[in-house]
Amino acid sequence: MLAGAGILLGVAAAPAQAAEVSYATECIPPAISGLPPVEGTSKVEVTAPAEAKVGDEVTITWKFVQGASKNPDILDLEKDTVKPTGTLKAAGAQTADIAMEGPRTNPPIPKNSDMKLSDMTGKLKLTTAGEVTLTPDTYNINVSKPLSTDTKCSPKETVKSAATIKVAAGGASSGGGTGGTPTVTPTVPTGSPSPTASASGSGGSDTGGSTGGGGQTDFTGKEVSVAYACKTPIGDKNATSPVQINAKKNGGSFDLTVQFKKSVMDSPADIPADSVKPSMEVALGGADKGTVHVEGPTNAKPIKSGDPIEIPDLTGTYKPGANGESTLAPGVLTVQALGTTTTCTPEKAEVSLTLDTAEQASGASGGGSSGGGTTTSGGTSSSGGLAETGAESHSALKALGLVAGTVVLLGGAIFTFLPHRRTR
Repeated sequence: MLAGAGILLGVAAAPAQAAEVSYATECIPPAISGLPPVEGTSKVEVTAPAEAKVGDEVTITWKFVQGASKNPDILDLEKDTVKPTGTLKAAGAQTADIAMEGPRTNPPIPKNSDMKLSDMTGKLKLTTAGEVTLTPDTYNINVSKPLSTDTKCSPKETVKSAATIKVAAGGASSGGGTGGTPTVTPTVPTGSPSPTASASGSGGSDTGGSTGGGGQTDFTGKEVSVAYACKTPIGDKNATSPVQINAKKNGGSFDLTVQFKKSVMDSPADIPADSVKPSMEVALGGADKGTVHVEGPTNAKPIKSGDPIEIPDLTGTYKPGANGESTLAPGVLTVQALGTTTTCTPEKAEVSLTLDTAEQASGASGGGSSGGGTTTSGGTSSSGGLAETGAESHSALKALGLVAGTVVLLGGAIFTFLPHRRTR
């Protein structure tokens, strides 16, 4: 009886088959990463029933089996942040594009460690008797944090079928299969370019806008083009931006407003609210010395991909520490974004505003604190050795697409790699 049952079971259950195919693949990183297309080889294992009947809905799995995949030494990926999807081509007796999807389940993936991607599965309703071949096609890897980004991968050669289902005419019964995953196998360059300045401005002169005096209370600085050397989590970058410093007299002090005069760039990805905060140390010169801290609020609303990234006005209070003409120039700019910090230092002092100042108790003059701002020792001398970047008039501080620190890193982090493959 047991032997008979075994025979019956063997007839009723269509055996699953698992077949592997390899093919050249090109993967396009997120635009925000600045990375070029990456070429590598994908090895995919497809599992499906060897036999089934017309009317069956069979489950098919897709799994990449290429070994030695790594998360680059750039960014740790959190638990359950990586999700693969793809398309499997059915051809032969029946043609169809089969949507494949894996759950967003992965362990934490440290930098410079193997990528861990979930299995992808899909279903196909069989409609025609004959042989149906299954061939891997395009696939996508999505990383959800700190921002949602996609890497899109497609074959660069004709791909051989990975499995074949023999479909018999007859009644409907359910077919089965197992789950599978995709893994990308290209190599990515170790350095990820971040946004850079589109052009450089001409720079400012040694004298700025209105000079305070008499009964005047509002002072408008001139717009100066500031060349910055930026230290980002992914390396040193150059950027240039037009900046203007204005002041309003408040007793013996001045309320400062620092403005970036143009939208620095369009957002290359969705940016959550309260995730980007800029600040600056305005450099003092002339009669006075030191710096004045000014800062702006975080972005109150999410910024959608493609929308302009506006740098808010930076504000603070300048309490003079000396009598005479004191100059104000854009100084060190700091932007904190999604847990990263980018610091940009001017190549040289570009004076935007000159004020007649009267020394105040605990004023600047090289140290101390004043009102809402903080002063530190230092002058207005050149601080850097960085050439300007370009010559167009509409220059922009693209380093402030700052998500540079985090988002650009994602461009490399969502790949799996083959260690000795070269990029295109």
